[in-house]
Order: sequence, then C-alpha cells, then structure tokens
Amino acid sequence: MPLSEETVRENTPFIPPQIQTIEQTGLSMLWLEDLVLKVMYFSGYLSGFRIAELITLPFAGVVEVICDALKKEKLIEVRSSVFQSGIGEGSYQFGLTAAGIARAREALDRCQYAGPAPVPLQYYYDACLKQARGRVHVTQKVMHKVMGHLVLPEKTIHKLGPAINSGTSIFIFGPPGNGKTSVARALGDLYSYQEIFVPFALYVDGQIIKYFDSVNHVLVDGEDLNNRSPSSLNYDPRWVHIKRPFIMVGGELSLAGLDLVFDSTLKYYEAPFQLKANGGVLLVDDFGRQHIHPRDLLNRWIVPLENRIDFLSLHTGRKIELPFDVLVIFSTNLPPMDLVDEAFLRRLRHKIEIGDPSYEEYREIFKRVCASKNIPYDDQALAYLLQEWYIRKNRNLRSNQPRDLIDQVIDICNYFAIEPKLTPEIIDRAAEAYFVDL
Repeated sequence: MPLSEETVRENTPFIPPQIQTIEQTGLSMLWLEDLVLKVMYFSGYLSGFRIAELITLPFAGVVEVICDALKKEKLIEVRSSVFQSGIGEGSYQFGLTAAGIARAREALDRCQYAGPAPVPLQYYYDACLKQARGRVHVTQKVMHKVMGHLVLPEKTIHKLGPAINSGTSIFIFGPPGNGKTSVARALGDLYSYQEIFVPFALYVDGQIIKYFDSVNHVLVDGEDLNNRSPSSLNYDPRWVHIKRPFIMVGGELSLAGLDLVFDSTLKYYEAPFQLKANGGVLLVDDFGRQHIHPRDLLNRWIVPLENRIDFLSLHTGRKIELPFDVLVIFSTNLPPMDLVDEAFLRRLRHKIEIGDPSYEEYREIFKRVCASKNIPYDDQALAYLLQEWYIRKNRNLRSNQPRDLIDQVIDICNYFAIEPKLTPEIIDRAAEAYFVDL
C-alpha cells in the first residue's frame, strides 16, 4: 500500500519570501552588478528578462535597478529598438561596453561563478531551523508500509521506527547480503514524501558555495529549472523546491569530501555531502572500507552528531558554522568493535543489527522472488536447496541469495531453451555456479 503525504508529519510550512528590492536579497549592489556583468560576458547580448532568469532575481525592482546603474556607469548599453521582442525595458537587449568587459574580467579573476544569485548564509541557517521542525515522524503502521517490500523481523522494524523519529544517527551492522542498504534506501524513500527548499548557492563573506546538486537533489513534480521565470514564482527564485534528499556515499568518501571543496580555477566552493543532505538522509555505505582509517572519519562526525552543528573551513582560514539537520546512517558488514570504540558507539543513538534470515524468512523471500520472476514456486525444490546446499554444507542463509539463485536458474534455462523451473538438476547447476567455498 503506497504512502500518502498525510502518512508522515507534514512540514512546518516554509516558503522563502518574495523579493521586491535589492536590500531584500541580502547582497550588495556592487556584488550584484558584477554578477550581471559576468553573466553577460559569457552570454553576449541579453534582454532584461533573460538576465533576470539567469541570475534568478525578479526584473521589476531588482534587475531593472541593477541595469539602470550599469547604464549610468557606462558598463552596458542598450541595443537598437529594432531588436526588441516585447514591450517595456525588460525586453530591451543589453550588451557590454568596453569598460563593462574590463570590469567583468576583473570580477572573473576574483570568482568565475556566473549563475543564480546566492542566498546569504544567515538566510539559509534560518531556513534550515524552520524546515527541521517538520521533519519525518513515523508510527508503527507507517513502518509496516515502508518496509512492506522487505522481509524483516518485527523486532528490527520496531527498532528502525524510533531511530527515524530521532532524526540523528543510525548504525546498521550485520553480515553482507542481508539488506542493510535496502533498508537505508527505504528510509530515504520515506523522506521523499516531504519537500523542502534549498538554495542554488550560498554567499559567505564574498565567497560562493555551490549548493544545489542536480544529481543528488530531486525536484518536486512540476518544477522545471529550464523553464522558470522569477516573476511567475510565489517565492524567492534563488531557492529550489526539492524532495528531502537521500544521499549515499561509499568507499570513495574521504575527509576532504566532508569539507568545502575549493576549485582553484573557478574560485568558488562545492558544498560537501553532509551539507547537501541537510533536511534529509546521508547514508555512509560500506563503512570501514574507505581509504582512511574509520576512527579518523568518525572523529570528524563527533561534534556534528552531538551538537547538530557543523564547522567548515574556507580557504582563507575562516571557519563557518552551519546547521547539521541530517539523519546519518552508517552501514557496515564489518564487526563494530573493529571499527569504533565504545565512546563513539555511545554517540550513535541507535544501533541496529540486520542479521541472517530465519528459514521461514528465507522461504518468504524465495516465494516473493519466484512470483516477481514468474517462476512456479515449489516447496519441495526449496527443501532440496536448503538441505543440499545449506544444511549439508553448513552455510549461512543470506537475504540476497534467493534473488541471485533464481537469476542463475533463469540464465541456465534460457541457455537450454526451456521454461524456467525449479528442479534438483537445475538447482544444483545454479548453486554450483553461484556458491564459492571460502
């Protein structure tokens, strides 16, 4: 049964207020002028309305004021009315003068960012606090719907529910192949039923942090960044309407990836994973298999997990404080005590083991996989598989194995041009090709 928006606690309504004046942007006139000049330097002649779209600020009261100032300074000029495609100054075509080109180059030497106008850090901080109040809250009924596609013990489901409601941290451990990543993804899907606003970029003391990530951030239905007029929106167009994020990182994660990444060529920053995940879920998958020592990585998380505040460093040496409204999930198939000490485990609010399935749970998974692959289920065939390839071999059950073995059966039957079916001969062929005794 699918979830509805009413199934989880709805967000405390937060809509970035509309902008009508330059003062309301929180940015200086000089900085906005440079942004317009850089956009025009890369794009050539632009109409006032197109400039407004590119820097995501309304034309009336904001972009028109900037353009007027640039005209007075003789940094831009208006093309002949022959090229006008509409009525009003917003349809005029503007181009850079020689002085405008020179100033645009000076601005690009400092920072090559030329896109949507950023949001000042304090505005973002306040928005995070407001949107945190409406984060996901689940009940026992909701959890059964969320985890309905997985075969898990009731005890495990009842541990996951309170962990989600805490909104802090979860440490999931257990043998490989039992669905730890699938559980984490299901929690991420739960968060996607809520929506938040995130900025295209952040402004911190003249520095730009690129925030919105089209790979990791999913737009709400109907949001189209390629066809977006600032004047048609009922909120500050510098913000993007997305679903609460679910971001997964694995063995590629490093300490550098948890801080601001400065591009020395473009001269602006890329937000780290945990900042992009604010308001949602960050899954650290295969924890312990990163290139750095687990304790070094965990020490980086101690302050954020305890105080819900993160500190990031600018290349100037200044540290900035940011909210840490993230449900962090650590998932590992390595023994916990080989990774972390007792002090750190204490800081992880919820520790949940995803163990091997019971024979009954394995049977239920096997039946579901057969149904999904349109293969007739046979109790006797499963009994043969369990006896010959698990009990006799003293092999542990794993939740992923029914799916993998059925896929092997399909491959074998396709090769022999027969209908997929479960017979002792085919099961033996599938198991021999799948299992390796270590």
